[in-house]
Amino acid sequence: MSDEVLINVTPRETRVAVVENGVLHELFFERASRQGLVGTIIKGRITRVLPGMQAAFVEIGRERSAFLHVSDIVVNPFSAQNNLPATAPADCDITKLLHEGQEILVQVFKDQLGSKGARLTTQLSIASRYLVFMPTLGRAAISQRIVDEIERERLKNIIEKVAPNQGVGFIVRTNAESIAEEDIIADIHFLQKLWDSVVERAQITPLQEVVYEELPLVMRTIRDINAAKVSRIRIDSEEAYKKILDFSRQFVPVLANRIESYEDERPIFDLYGIEDEIQRTLEPKVYLKSGGYIVIQQTEAMTTIDVNTGGFVGRRNLDETIYKTNLEATQTIARQLRLRNLGGIIVIDFIDMLDAAHQQEVLRALEKVLEKDSVRTTFSQFSALGLIEVTRKRTRESLEHILCQPCQHCQGRGFLKSTETICYEIFRDILRQSRIYEAKGFLVLAAQSVVDMLLDEESASIAELETLLGIPIKVQVESLYLQDNYDVVIL
Repeated sequence: MSDEVLINVTPRETRVAVVENGVLHELFFERASRQGLVGTIIKGRITRVLPGMQAAFVEIGRERSAFLHVSDIVVNPFSAQNNLPATAPADCDITKLLHEGQEILVQVFKDQLGSKGARLTTQLSIASRYLVFMPTLGRAAISQRIVDEIERERLKNIIEKVAPNQGVGFIVRTNAESIAEEDIIADIHFLQKLWDSVVERAQITPLQEVVYEELPLVMRTIRDINAAKVSRIRIDSEEAYKKILDFSRQFVPVLANRIESYEDERPIFDLYGIEDEIQRTLEPKVYLKSGGYIVIQQTEAMTTIDVNTGGFVGRRNLDETIYKTNLEATQTIARQLRLRNLGGIIVIDFIDMLDAAHQQEVLRALEKVLEKDSVRTTFSQFSALGLIEVTRKRTRESLEHILCQPCQHCQGRGFLKSTETICYEIFRDILRQSRIYEAKGFLVLAAQSVVDMLLDEESASIAELETLLGIPIKVQVESLYLQDNYDVVIL
């Protein structure tokens, strides 16, 4: 056991850090003002059906309407709330399934990301410590991370013995590996009772209200954590500590003696330098121990990762230097994906390798480190351009989107017009206004950096413009202006 979980609780925010061998690998945030909806079951109302997109917008009582695609519509035989037909083919027209004004029971599986509303499904599910109950699955499924065939067969037999196939189903989670039969059976009965209560609440819950809500972040952490890997869990809030301890004793007793109340005066996130690490995750450049570095650029469409040798010059030859840099980068890339919670399409531009054997070794290394990721991740072979495409399931916002907002000045571009460009814009503006108005002179209000360039490097240009127009041009610093703000005032 080498993992340690640190939980920082304040009235408005909860933060969870997962540390592996003294190194931060995962971060989770939950804020009172922006609580996630993933896992929440809501009674919604269809506001618009779009046949051209085979999708519908659903009002769920939030700022933006949520999005439901036809591929995410599954008939639920246990709930009449959805008013869906008994059977529906995979290529069924959405207009035959949904209509405007229809009440429908939906579950959020992807939070609102940026300007996009939440993604919904009618394939409802409820998770526990060892299982995920899915009323529409119709069979028992075992986590792919459980690789032992004998263990997979044992778990499947337990599910089929207690809950024979009657149109419902269970997914056995990784945590269930080697767990006693009675504990799994207890989980089955618990989920069945919980589902019955969800069905009952759905009958009386008003439109756009929550029928079932996922556990808070700290409780989810205790429920989902792999007990075999965790040495201790430390919480810096006495109230949260008592709640977590009670929850653990009831549902995850194996963790109860590893939960500690952190009472040191030193902030809990100062341990292992987590606060500093959070700041570094907001930077685009991440340095490798060898001296190389990677650059991570997150855009709306995809995330790009570029690998560079930097200050690493190697010892033998160029091919070996490139190969070692790429191998080291795989470890850092996998960690940054988890730490920054990057999802969607990720394109990795490794340094070009001429040796096919080196390429395969880098691919194997990448595969090995990505296996540790709890989020479903797939990747391609090297493309003709030497790129690797990675897809990582995205359900919640990335760390950057949680902690940051677009710069109001550069509108998220990440760059500003140079002082030289602004000076030339000012000259053009003066010429434009001189043709329209009979001015006796002009006063330029601009930022300090722009004024300095006008009076120094561009002073000759100002003099030429004054001679051309026959009127004086004055410049003045406006302390509140940013670099690309200026005004040309007619005198």
